[in-house]
Amino acid sequence: MKAVRYLALSVAAVLFLVPFYLVLRNGLSTEQEITAPTWTFWPRSIRWENFIALFSNPAVPMVRSMVNSLLVAVLQTAGQLVLCGMAGYGLARIPYRYSNFVLYLVIATLMIPAAVTFVPTFVVVSTLGWVSDLRGLVIPGLFSGFTTFLFRQYFLNFPPELEDAARIDGLGHWGTYWRVVVPNSKGFFAALGVIAFVTSWNQFPWPLVIAQDQDSWTVQVALSTFMTAQSINVVQLFLAAAISIMPLVIVFVALQGLLIRGATETGIKG
Repeated sequence: MKAVRYLALSVAAVLFLVPFYLVLRNGLSTEQEITAPTWTFWPRSIRWENFIALFSNPAVPMVRSMVNSLLVAVLQTAGQLVLCGMAGYGLARIPYRYSNFVLYLVIATLMIPAAVTFVPTFVVVSTLGWVSDLRGLVIPGLFSGFTTFLFRQYFLNFPPELEDAARIDGLGHWGTYWRVVVPNSKGFFAALGVIAFVTSWNQFPWPLVIAQDQDSWTVQVALSTFMTAQSINVVQLFLAAAISIMPLVIVFVALQGLLIRGATETGIKG
């Protein structure tokens, strides 16, 4: 059974790595090798100069777009973890008269298609003068009803004994949340943080509309410029795609310990 399990995992790993291999192989090839009728496993001559051509391309500010995407993803992830975490804890643990009504409103936002709110959100952002501005890219994504709901469900199952001990020590809801609940929920925060970061990094329709000049492009908008109705820069498209994946891989590797712990713990530290 162990051999079968390892075989299945190996096959799954290979299938998972195939797209990474393809973008890297094509990004270091020539266009003739990519479109050739015969397939070669690896380019005959690795073209490292493709990196220079990509980052010196005046039509696509790759470095600037990567920095913009990183800023947007980090700020939106931090905003969701802070705002949605506090909102979820309040809905789960702080009793007040209209808590159920607020929860129903949060759930109702999950049933509204994004296409319905797209135009009103753009009108608001445009009126505030945030088009082609970092604020227009970041602020609409600082709060998520889905993340709030997930936090609320998690905090409902958080061990109340830890909170009771904090209140005996004189802490209120604010102190209990930041000093007891958050330190003992790092795995869950890490899991939602990774989801929020990946979602924000991969956004395309909203940055495409808001980022109307090159200085405000995100990496997804930059990638789309390699494909036009007139031409496709195949080599730089694959190489840029490979580079754009790296921040996601780094985030996952850096947080994998917390992600595993989040899957095995239920909020009890140690």
